[in-house]
Amino acid sequence: MNGIEIVSVALGDRSYDVIIGSGALKSAAPRVREICGKRAVVVTDSTVAGLHLDTLTKVFEAEGVAVDPVIAPPGEAQKSFTGLESLVDALVHAGVERGDTIVAFGGGVIGDLTGFAASIYMRGIDFIQIPTTLLAQVDSSVGGKTAINTRAGKNLAGSFHQPRLVIADTEFPTTLPEGEIRAGYAEIVKAALIGDAAMFDRLEAAGPALLDPPRIGAAVADAVRFKAAIVAEDEREAGRRALLNLGHTFAHAFEAEAKGGVRHGEAVGCGLALAFAWSARAGDCPAEDAERVRQHLTAMGLAGRVGDLPGGPYDARRLADRMRHDKKNADNSVTLILAKGIGNAYIRRGVEAERLAEFLEDQIA
Repeated sequence: MNGIEIVSVALGDRSYDVIIGSGALKSAAPRVREICGKRAVVVTDSTVAGLHLDTLTKVFEAEGVAVDPVIAPPGEAQKSFTGLESLVDALVHAGVERGDTIVAFGGGVIGDLTGFAASIYMRGIDFIQIPTTLLAQVDSSVGGKTAINTRAGKNLAGSFHQPRLVIADTEFPTTLPEGEIRAGYAEIVKAALIGDAAMFDRLEAAGPALLDPPRIGAAVADAVRFKAAIVAEDEREAGRRALLNLGHTFAHAFEAEAKGGVRHGEAVGCGLALAFAWSARAGDCPAEDAERVRQHLTAMGLAGRVGDLPGGPYDARRLADRMRHDKKNADNSVTLILAKGIGNAYIRRGVEAERLAEFLEDQIA
């Protein structure tokens, strides 16, 4: 089918393809039949079910695959031990066996929850990712990181469990509110800021027009291709894959402290701006690069400054304390992903929480 791109995540006998583009669901349906057989247990939430389950069911049934849906409530609260228990019970009730493959059909919450359940159900079963949000298509659906949240923080209970296939049909995000598209864009530009300055040039030149659904497919493929290469090199985040956390240590703190909620991608966008601002203050990154990043994020409708981020006002010391408890840290200090310039990220360990608090106070003022 025209406009379909296939990106391979090369992990030996656990390699899989990411099929990207408008109409990717129909294009990939024969692959689903090969993997799932005549029945697919599809885990989704009530919002996605109302919007897209009929479409998926018709495509699968045309390929001879019956759909058995498991429908969860929507929202981040499902990424919990309670939500995990409910899903495992539903899989038992659906008669899912060790040799079966289940399908995660939804945004990042459904993908993370279903992937984690698949990793532990009967000591591990296969699953397919069909992300319906832009954020999930370019980030959480690729790479095998699955998790739920705990009272202490985001994604603290989880596993690495690679999918058998990822289908990123860019028709699904067309039903999203504009704010969700902007939030997903943060993960696209993140890839460019980590290691592809030429990609950032293209994104900057395209500007807000890139967020129109017909134009965004190529950017999704670029971001997935970048992430796939890093995952193939460092599957379990022992080295270079940690760079994919650019902006995320700040973002997770914002999410934990937000009053009234903030989208993950919105928090990541502001985190990207802060990572470059810190790098520029430390003398590692040209100040003009940091300002260029901030201006681009602002132009794309994301917060280039803490004061513009939804969910505030934020307290610098509470944010710093949240960052100190991030799961990437060691020796009671903070690990940050910083930048020597656009397209040149690096890992900085041993950042003192007190210095972070002082920096954040200046950024919030």
